[in-house]
Amino acid sequence: MAHIEREKTKLLNRLKRIKGQIEGIERAIGSDKECARVLQQATGCRGALDGFIAEVIEDHIREHVLDPSLPKTDPRAQAAEELVDIVHSYLT
Repeated sequence: MAHIEREKTKLLNRLKRIKGQIEGIERAIGSDKECARVLQQATGCRGALDGFIAEVIEDHIREHVLDPSLPKTDPRAQAAEELVDIVHSYLT
C-alpha cells in the first residue's frame, strides 16, 4: 500500500479527528445528553468516516486502476476520473 504511505500523515490525522468524535459521542451518552445531540454527533462522525473512505478509494483508483501513462483524453482515464467523482458524490 505504497500510495497510502505517501498520505499516511493526512490519513492518520483524519482518523484521530474521527476518534475524537466517537469519544465525544461516548461522553454525550455517558452524561445523558439529549438524543438529538447524540444523533447530530453520530451523523457528523459518519460523514467524517465517509470522507476518509472516499479518500482511500480515490487514492486506490489513481494508484492501481488508472494507468498514469494514459493521456487524460483516453476513455479509460476519463472513466477512472468519473469513478472518482462518483465515489466523492456518494460518500461526501
